[in-house]
Amino acid sequence: MAVITETLMTGTGSRALTVTTLSSSDTLAYKPGAGQVLVLDNVTAGALTPKLDGAAGTTVPVPGVGLVDVSAGYTTPSIGAGARAAIPLDSISAFLQGVVTVTGGSGIKAVLLSNA
Repeated sequence: MAVITETLMTGTGSRALTVTTLSSSDTLAYKPGAGQVLVLDNVTAGALTPKLDGAAGTTVPVPGVGLVDVSAGYTTPSIGAGARAAIPLDSISAFLQGVVTVTGGSGIKAVLLSNA
């Protein structure tokens, strides 16, 4: 189990990216409002559908709908072999409560970008 370490994007100029090769189960620290983006590069030979699941996610109230269950986490759309995806984490924040575990992405190269 690896920790996906963030690369801070504050300041000027270029910076070296911290790249993590995902295993069967990895974690990341979600910081609400920090503008974090998780970039997934599928360098494997097949399509993968990683899932991000916050350990404390249960239900969230949605106006006009009621309580929505987020306990199963957020499963990305399929990422084909050689394809990349970027996930702005604030856009799926309801799924990222507590310790966030990433599963289903073994072999994917992950980069976590952060503005704070």
